[in-house]
Amino acid sequence: MPRSLRFFAWASFIAQVTIIATGGAVRLTGSGLGCPTWPTCTPESLVPTEELTYHSLIEFGNRLMTGVVGIVALIVFLLVWRIRRERRDLFVLSFIVGLGIVAQAIVGGITVWTGLNPFIVGFHYVSSLALVCVTAAFLARMPERPGPRERAVPAWYAGLTHATSAVLAISIIVGVLTTGSGPHSGDADAGRTGFDAEILEHVHAWPGYLLFALTLALVIAAWRDRLPTLRWSIALLAIELVQIGVGLYQARNGLPVLAVGVHMVLAALTAAAMTVVILRLKRPVAAAATEAAVAAEASAA
Repeated sequence: MPRSLRFFAWASFIAQVTIIATGGAVRLTGSGLGCPTWPTCTPESLVPTEELTYHSLIEFGNRLMTGVVGIVALIVFLLVWRIRRERRDLFVLSFIVGLGIVAQAIVGGITVWTGLNPFIVGFHYVSSLALVCVTAAFLARMPERPGPRERAVPAWYAGLTHATSAVLAISIIVGVLTTGSGPHSGDADAGRTGFDAEILEHVHAWPGYLLFALTLALVIAAWRDRLPTLRWSIALLAIELVQIGVGLYQARNGLPVLAVGVHMVLAALTAAAMTVVILRLKRPVAAAATEAAVAAEASAA
């Protein structure tokens, strides 16, 4: 892979995680309607005016970050275009990111138009997580050989990994509903889901602990059988451990905004690590043949 592609692929991933952080800052500082219209900031101005407050600067800064994300994604797409026939997988992933960014901008506009409807805000966050996962998949596939792939782990381990990813998805969804029912609405006049946030906090913890237990099982099995998922399953476990600690801290200290923001970013990193673990369940067929040949030569010697 060209060094420029590696650089901008990492930049795209970092930008996707960063925009989750800036989006969280918008909500946690009550700046969700700092720019009351979309795509302009006010009906008369594209940018914040002197009459608006610092909330407008925070919200507008997040909108500018969308432009940065889009430019980096476009650069990745153009770099991949030259090798689109050899690396169709990377071409498709870069195309999905580009479409996703456009869709995200539109959903962001709908969020403003609906006065920060908590369900649309939640969807906006989940779709951002999806783009983080796609850019993580791009990074994971970039150094690998193109072509057919085959399973590199036992069938039971693959099934356990997919079950773990399902529990992660449930944990994220319940977490989004919990946030949509809590105090950080993004604006004093924004509506809430109407659910009991305290009950949802406990419900959110259950799949979180189950996720940690399942991931620990993945690590132990990968270590015992020397599976190719070992390194990334350890990384996933480490992120989850930090995430649990942050979750307990914020729940016991009245949801401080910084802890909530870190929790949001860690959720994105958890989803990214889970994506790479899933991709490591398979390997290129050519690589498998090479490994088998090396093993045969070693045994013959």
